[in-house]
Amino acid sequence: MARRRTSTRRARASWSRIPAAWLSHHLQGALATLGRLFRSPLPTLMTVSVIGIALALPAGLYVLTRNLSVLGSGWEQTASISLFMRSEVSTEQATALAGTLRGRDDLAEVSVITPDAALEELRSSSGFAEAIDQLEENPLPGVLALRPTSDIVSPEALEQLRDELAALPEADFARLDTEWIRRFQAIVELAQGGVLLIGAVLALGVLLVIGNTIRLEIENRRSEIEIMELVGATSAFIRRPFLYTGVWYGVLGGVTAWLLVTLALALLQAPVSRLAALYQTQFPLSGLGPTALLTLIGTSISLGLFGSWLSVGRHLSACEPE
Repeated sequence: MARRRTSTRRARASWSRIPAAWLSHHLQGALATLGRLFRSPLPTLMTVSVIGIALALPAGLYVLTRNLSVLGSGWEQTASISLFMRSEVSTEQATALAGTLRGRDDLAEVSVITPDAALEELRSSSGFAEAIDQLEENPLPGVLALRPTSDIVSPEALEQLRDELAALPEADFARLDTEWIRRFQAIVELAQGGVLLIGAVLALGVLLVIGNTIRLEIENRRSEIEIMELVGATSAFIRRPFLYTGVWYGVLGGVTAWLLVTLALALLQAPVSRLAALYQTQFPLSGLGPTALLTLIGTSISLGLFGSWLSVGRHLSACEPE
């Protein structure tokens, strides 16, 4: 009975050591593969650079479109309505109407732009001051600049408010100043679709680069592979270093892509800040967040592993000894 218990404990102890031994074996193999890459720095640097640049392009475009989308969302929250007065409405009547509209709960700000003020702004900003001075009378109508409250941000609510204001007897027509923002957002959405297409094409390129690199590695180690097969090495044992190589290329390429995107954002932040200052605002660029960074690294590792697996499966059989 005691012997049976002792043998049971030994069996359990041996089984408990299997995961640790398996993990240690794979860790040693991965580190040995990384050391082999560092012992040939120039080819490794060239391959990692190509992978990093190929991944940095769609990642950078993704960051760009996301920042543009955030910028457009901020513009939507500052939507305004221009209410153009009829030609027979005087400045006093427009001012009285503005006072009435200020009492509405759905308008946060109402300002009056008189025909003279509008003409003066046109003269100073259009570059046609001499032509404007030749006009016998002011053709511009009075305008009420209206800013809705912060709770009215949906396109439907804004259009309903615009139609309601346009129905006023003093109004000629009303224009919602967010239509161009919608077109801008549509362009951004189209660009995001283009980023996915570019990313797919470049991902295929990364697969080809890694696959060709692993193929060359297999050719360089043909004699070593034949010797391992002659002494009885399993197929999994022979394949494993090449798969690790693909994984390491993916890790290093993903990190390189992240560094390139971060560097590009750092270089662009100063010009963007100067441009935003001209409009009396601030717009800090946002880079790759934790989720996007993990997605980039995970995609890079997956491409490296898949590319090396394809290349090993196709070219390793050619190294079998005759």
